[in-house]
Amino acid sequence: MSTEPEPASKDATDAVDTGPETPGTAEASAPGAAGPAEVSAPDAAGPETAAEPDAAADAGAASEVRPDEPAGQGSDAGDGDGAAAQVSEAEAELAAQRAERERIERRKAEKQGPIDAGGKLSGTAADLLAAVRAVESGEKPAAPVFGAPEPARRPAPEPVRRARPEAAAPPAGPVGPAGPAPETVQSVRRVLAEGGAPEALAPQTAALLGEGAADVLRADPWQLLRVGGVRPEQADGFARALLGAECGPDDERRGRAVTVWLLEQAALAGHTALELPRLTATLAQRGVPDPDAAVQSTLAEGEALAFQDALEESDTRPERAAGGAEGTGAVGGEGEEGEERPVRVLIGLERYALAEESLADGLARLVNSAPKQDGSAADWEQAAASAPGSAADLILAVAGHGLVLHTGGEASLAEPAALLRAAHALGLRAWAAAPGPLGRDRFAALLGAPPADSASPGQAAPAVVTVTGLLTGAEGPGRDADGALDLDLLVVLDAPQLDVEAGALLAESLPDGARLVLAGDPAVLWSVGPGRVFADLLAARVCPQVASRLPDPGPLGELVSGIGIGELGQVEAPGKEIVIVPVRDAGEAVHRTVQLVADSVPRAIGVPAEETQVITPGHGGAAGTRALNAALKERLNPGPGRFGGFDPGDRVVHSPAPGRVLPGRVVTADADGLHLSCAGGTVVVPKDRVEGSVRHGWALTAHQALGGRWPAVVVVLPGDAVQALSRPWIYTAFGRAARHLSVVHGVEQALPRAVAEVPAKPRTTRLPVLLTPQVPVTD
Repeated sequence: MSTEPEPASKDATDAVDTGPETPGTAEASAPGAAGPAEVSAPDAAGPETAAEPDAAADAGAASEVRPDEPAGQGSDAGDGDGAAAQVSEAEAELAAQRAERERIERRKAEKQGPIDAGGKLSGTAADLLAAVRAVESGEKPAAPVFGAPEPARRPAPEPVRRARPEAAAPPAGPVGPAGPAPETVQSVRRVLAEGGAPEALAPQTAALLGEGAADVLRADPWQLLRVGGVRPEQADGFARALLGAECGPDDERRGRAVTVWLLEQAALAGHTALELPRLTATLAQRGVPDPDAAVQSTLAEGEALAFQDALEESDTRPERAAGGAEGTGAVGGEGEEGEERPVRVLIGLERYALAEESLADGLARLVNSAPKQDGSAADWEQAAASAPGSAADLILAVAGHGLVLHTGGEASLAEPAALLRAAHALGLRAWAAAPGPLGRDRFAALLGAPPADSASPGQAAPAVVTVTGLLTGAEGPGRDADGALDLDLLVVLDAPQLDVEAGALLAESLPDGARLVLAGDPAVLWSVGPGRVFADLLAARVCPQVASRLPDPGPLGELVSGIGIGELGQVEAPGKEIVIVPVRDAGEAVHRTVQLVADSVPRAIGVPAEETQVITPGHGGAAGTRALNAALKERLNPGPGRFGGFDPGDRVVHSPAPGRVLPGRVVTADADGLHLSCAGGTVVVPKDRVEGSVRHGWALTAHQALGGRWPAVVVVLPGDAVQALSRPWIYTAFGRAARHLSVVHGVEQALPRAVAEVPAKPRTTRLPVLLTPQVPVTD
């Protein structure tokens, strides 16, 4: 899910996990409840391959707390070198996101209003709501429990067109990275050493805390928890070393820092907010003596926001319908006839709350607005008549609606391709965008066009780009005079990979009258970042949904389709399309994987090693990506690893920013850094960023492989990977194979059990609640 630097620790993400209940109605079970966590740290979990470790780990690496414990959520911003460099695509993306968030904050400040419901709240939730309203009015709250929280969300307004987000224009010349000054890094290094923390954290700490970072750390040592990979017990030790006798578990600073840290861990696990009872229960588990006071302090300092969302009666269990706030966060608000109405109280970080709100507003505008009249109704009907099967349904749906959802497997991509061709024929400025270069190049090949970054001079560029390239202006049509994307139709491929921040940027960037199609396979893994945009929209039923009737062909298609409905059946594979290789332990799994990639698959199937992709559940463990990549490098491209462990010809993945993965190969290295060939272009990774953002790529996690398809895939399932397995993970991993799939199988009956019994873990999100008052439900 991203992406991601090595994720948060296993117990941390379990502690904020929602469990198997429906989001928003989950009972506050014991923190760390059983069940495979969606995000966890492979290495921190011991020898086991952690559940869904790739979700957070693919976002790009961060500074490490110790050599064997990977970081949690970091970015390249922590590099403290001030050398000038050409602005990167990642920096441009971050600039665009900053501009969008500033615009959202301005709009929020202009339109705040009190919550209408809540007159019959009781207990902690009533105090929380009173405090929120008091902040809105500028008064001090009367209740002592929650002092001065941030304003609650305003009632949903009628959808109107918002001001356009401005495109982030790259600077005209070379610019230095937004790193801290060397003297700031040095002063932070001294404080870290004094507190017994690794000095390697200094650049990232200085970048996060700013120019006075050293003074900030001395005044509040628990601010170290903001650094990716630092855990509460490590921050506690650092605080004890600096504060001495003044340090205690009841310190208000500690309560705030742990609250924010838990919300960040929840975001890594995909949640955009946490229910209040679950958050306070987890704070208690983390040794915070007064969890309510910790939440109060966090809200008062503006480090989190509080929300009250009404629940549908069908979402509330009968025994809790009149049960008040105990244990669930479902408390009474006024219904139409004065009866108590079930609600939930949520706490979330501002960046995700504002993004989810902006996404809801942008999507509501698309749904409630008539699309631009490009071509007559007869023209659209004629285009649909010439398209086969459900492609015709898709064209007709897009003709009359601003937002359309399209679902299906790999074969169904032919239908968005048909839509794009029909739209071009009607004169529309139509573009397709995929979350990453793997999906972009796959769809470009389906259109019969070269990738956008490899079109030769004079050759028309294909109308398919990456989402990042589209938003930053590096690819695609650019923006019009109002700052909106200069297009009429946008088809977003692999839509389950969209998180709330990327979704908000896209929705708010579309011009009035534009059409948006979100297309993807709902059975694959969800986004690395927080939210479940595609799944929430499918469940909300606020726009037309077109389900493809094109089945994926052959034995592989039959196998993957069965997994999607929870069945792992026997499939005839006369052409050796599917091969199961049983193994006893992780060591044998690594040996057999190398044998398959280097010898068996090229000889028996005719697919060379460079076109074979290995997929495994996690980075750590005896058969994780690290161990497999080391063994595959030794066999396929042996070398001394002179350039930070890499040699020319090494297959790699580069994470230039959290959540983005670029496959490529090492070309060379020099004083400027490591030179890579990624997605048809040349990338130079500075020396101090190589360790944190480049990995070997013969073996990937399933999240890293999302969007890609390879002629042959080897899925490695060692015995210690049982807790990582779920139906979406298996569906995603097996579905990356186009011609041949080998399964290195060491989990015995855990594989069919995961397919049948372990669906996707719920995520707590607010998008359906935010859409409901703005958009009528469709049939």
